Amino acid sequence: MAEKSSNKVWDPLRRRQVSLTPEERVRQWFIGVLAQECGIPMHMMMSEAAFSLGDKNYRADIIVYRRDLSPWVVVECKRPEVALDEAVLDQAIRYNMVLGVDFIIITNGNGTLCLERGEDGTYAPVEVLPLWKNLQ
Repeated sequence: MAEKSSNKVWDPLRRRQVSLTPEERVRQWFIGVLAQECGIPMHMMMSEAAFSLGDKNYRADIIVYRRDLSPWVVVECKRPEVALDEAVLDQAIRYNMVLGVDFIIITNGNGTLCLERGEDGTYAPVEVLPLWKNLQ
């Protein structure tokens, strides 16, 4: 659970205090969801994970790694007032061009959309979040 002190919050993944912006509040809430509801160990997640696509540098809000340390889930967090529209999904899909995850999740704290990669490589919405215990 995120500890708050004025305008800072403890990020258990980065192991430091960070500014408590509206997006950060959503990110910290969803880290808790992944840990508590999905059973994902904290040491298998990274927040603000940097990577490159071509000559551009990006940062994924949260990446969950498989036991072999390959990316399994990417999460894009937005401020609560940002709609979970095609632009937000496109951003997460761009990240996935590098990451190759099984699940793409977008959330603004008010709503969450989870997509799972099918055998044909396309993503389709699913009703439940991925559970660590089901990871092969």
